[in-house]
Amino acid sequence: MKAMRVHRTAPAEESPLVLDEVPVPSPAPGELLVRVEACGVCRTDLHVVEGDLPAIRRPLVPGHMIVGTVEELGPPPGAGASAAIARGVRVGAGWLSGTCGACGYCAAGRENLCAAARFTGYHVDGGYAEYVTVPALWAYPLPAGLSAESAAPLLCAGIIGYRALALSGVGPGERLGLYGFGNSAHLVLQIARARGIEVHVASRGGAHRALALEMGAAAVAAELPPESLHAAILFAPAGELVPPALRALRRGGTLACAGIHMSPIPALDYATLLFGERVLRSVTAYTRADGRGLLAEAARLGLRPRTTSFPLAEANAALQALKADRIRGAAVLAFDR
Repeated sequence: MKAMRVHRTAPAEESPLVLDEVPVPSPAPGELLVRVEACGVCRTDLHVVEGDLPAIRRPLVPGHMIVGTVEELGPPPGAGASAAIARGVRVGAGWLSGTCGACGYCAAGRENLCAAARFTGYHVDGGYAEYVTVPALWAYPLPAGLSAESAAPLLCAGIIGYRALALSGVGPGERLGLYGFGNSAHLVLQIARARGIEVHVASRGGAHRALALEMGAAAVAAELPPESLHAAILFAPAGELVPPALRALRRGGTLACAGIHMSPIPALDYATLLFGERVLRSVTAYTRADGRGLLAEAARLGLRPRTTSFPLAEANAALQALKADRIRGAAVLAFDR
């Protein structure tokens, strides 16, 4: 099969992914062999390829917003799949590919905080390939009516945005600020508006601001949304945005930082930025309950990502476009069959 693999970390501009011919993987017990139809391109992939996240293994197939069809179930003692998963069923797989299942976090339903968590396209090969193995317990049966390209961005960008929105604490009739308007943010905007939340977007990109207005944002700005926000989500991996984002919050408001990687955060003045019970919190991966909740809400709302498609062999170009903020919505690798 064909796979785009990273053999060494390097800037995306150097096209570090190499198109290799590799054997089709065999599913182990508890795994599914999935024929990939589409794989979303995430900023986390960029962090993996460029080395912002420590290298775990090389060579590596990145990609963790995977949509495909189950070709084979792993051998006994059972694939661990639900009755809804069988050969020929379309499934999705995301960033989180397994946890220990036994620690206090896992027992409490906070499996996203498990210290033994493993991640798709980082610890194990991901979806920038024609086939991938996926743990059955971490695969999601997908709602009917979604194309592969539309479903792929939901499998990480959608789920992370869904969790970040919940952790921000924002409710109907309140004002939410979104800093950065890429893959995840444009999905959060649709969910938030459906819940009766007023959304303000701050983005440096003119095309992104135009898309936000087109999709129903109450206001857009190059730097800061209006002050007195009830909550905000920071999607841009820019620590320097944390102080102004906190400054724009009402007392009691929450800033949720949704990225896995961020540049250093400047010193925070307690009296002006945190006092008044403002909350600064991170968003760490997600749980399977988050995944199921997002997919159910996506089906109910008719959530549809705006996508730009690239063939597998142009994965480097997709990462370059993502890094340069040239993607309106979500970038997706689409597989011709």
